[in-house]
Amino acid sequence: MNQQSLKVRPSDVQVLNATGKARLPTDQNCLSQLAHVHRLRDSELHYDDHKYNLNMQMLRNREGLGAPLRMGMERFAARQIGRLPFLQSSNMMDDVITGRCDEISFEDFLNLPEYNENLRQPHAVVEKSLGIYL
Repeated sequence: MNQQSLKVRPSDVQVLNATGKARLPTDQNCLSQLAHVHRLRDSELHYDDHKYNLNMQMLRNREGLGAPLRMGMERFAARQIGRLPFLQSSNMMDDVITGRCDEISFEDFLNLPEYNENLRQPHAVVEKSLGIYL
């Protein structure tokens, strides 16, 4: 086969370095090659917080410090309200205050693990939260 017709040279192809030898932490190994995280992942994880902070900065520039401070206190108070320890909170009040209740996003339908139902024994959970051990 003609070497000029190869579009990908064999030296350009990266193969996972799987060896049984002990290596230095700086060497590239299988885990470090597979554990690559795309830079947009962190951006998407913090999108709502970043959007909220930008909105609060614009509100502060337009209305002064009082309006964003009041909204921040309302959001803090909404987060403090909870349910019994064995029931998960839906954070509906926080979603209403931030305006997330009006939009349908990926978290609403992709079945994330934090939205799964956890069936636990209510008495055991309440006793553990109160420090009552039998």
